Amino acid sequence: MNTFVGFFLENGGIALAALGVALATILPGIGSARGVGLVGEAASGLLTEEPEKFGKVLILELLPGTQGLYGFVIAFMAMGKITPELDLSGGFAVLLACLPIAFVGWKSAIAQAKTAASAVAILAKKPEHNTKGIVLTVMVETYALLGFVMSVLMLR
Repeated sequence: MNTFVGFFLENGGIALAALGVALATILPGIGSARGVGLVGEAASGLLTEEPEKFGKVLILELLPGTQGLYGFVIAFMAMGKITPELDLSGGFAVLLACLPIAFVGWKSAIAQAKTAASAVAILAKKPEHNTKGIVLTVMVETYALLGFVMSVLMLR
């Protein structure tokens, strides 16, 4: 077959798996980049007034970045599944395995950033309650971890 359908039947597994790898990298990466930027915007005002709070702000800044790392790990694991022999059903399975971290990572990074940006306000007004802001921010991480674990289990 010299048609697109024939090409897809022969190479579709690799294409679908590659799509999964791309989504696992791109979506949580976008979420983390947006999230880290959002917290950075909130933190920069505080740091101009109180630069000694940089260490505490940095913790809040880093938290929305973890989803991008989770997506990268899943993409790396999924890349290991791509072989010249990968058939259409195998490629589809890899694509599906990448979706939990792709979508949960993307949305949870942004939600976590909003929480972390609010925690910067706690740090600014009542620094003794900073730990509460960190705990609130980490709670969002739970869902990113669930998506990550499900993707890991599906790729095994």
